[in-house]
Amino acid sequence: MDFIKSEKVPAPGGHYSQAVHANGVVYVSGVLPGDTIKEDFEAQVREVLTRCTHVLEAAGCSLTDVAQCTAYIVGTAHWPHFNRIYAEVFGDHRPARAVVPVPELHYGALVEVQMVAHRPSGS
Repeated sequence: MDFIKSEKVPAPGGHYSQAVHANGVVYVSGVLPGDTIKEDFEAQVREVLTRCTHVLEAAGCSLTDVAQCTAYIVGTAHWPHFNRIYAEVFGDHRPARAVVPVPELHYGALVEVQMVAHRPSGS
């Protein structure tokens, strides 16, 4: 088991790793926005997906290696906006996904994303 850390993403605020690699699978912990936390939903989603990309890269993966994604969004009103941005970022790649509306997230964030990816052989 390998514990993954990207220098491009702030260190975890709790007792967890940014990601863990085990048996060819990379588990990315829930990622919250940082700099954009006081900005609009779109800015937060873009920052979170960028942070996820950095963690995946540190693990030897990319977004096209993502097999499953879970997104927690505050309220259902943001769902269409999340879908639009997510589709733009992922392009033709369509991992399994769940979007979970929640009443609130830590620090007042509007979105949190976690991912599971398959690490390519030799990475």
